[in-house]
Amino acid sequence: MTEIRFYHLQTQSLEQALPQILGKAYAGGRRIVVRTNDAAAAQRLNDHLWTYRADSFLPHGSAKEGYAEDQPVWLTDRDENPNKADVLILTGGTASEKLSDFTLCCELFDGRDELAVTAARSKWKTYKDAGFDLTYWQQNEAGGWDKK
Repeated sequence: MTEIRFYHLQTQSLEQALPQILGKAYAGGRRIVVRTNDAAAAQRLNDHLWTYRADSFLPHGSAKEGYAEDQPVWLTDRDENPNKADVLILTGGTASEKLSDFTLCCELFDGRDELAVTAARSKWKTYKDAGFDLTYWQQNEAGGWDKK
């Protein structure tokens, strides 16, 4: 069954935290799908990953570039897995009907947004009731993650 991790952003924005999470998964040899709530958000993240650090590169793509099957990180606003990823990252309150296609799902939510926190709590309960293995990670002051 898919493992689900909740990442409670507190000190950084999604754009600041996501490259770190993607980098760790990619370094571990994993393929990743990042789902956003609309095409514009996917494009913003796509553009950001080209420029977030001058001294590193994280291979990624979106519908704009195409060739999904060749992209280790795929950014999309659709519920899809075109690069045969084993990690799904859900952002902006998105959901997926394809959780069983992945070994790991990461729910990233903004702790400074009360609606996002309420939605994450609701998702936690839904996943728990469905029998998923859940963990909760809270961002610390240094931008790292503490398992709670």
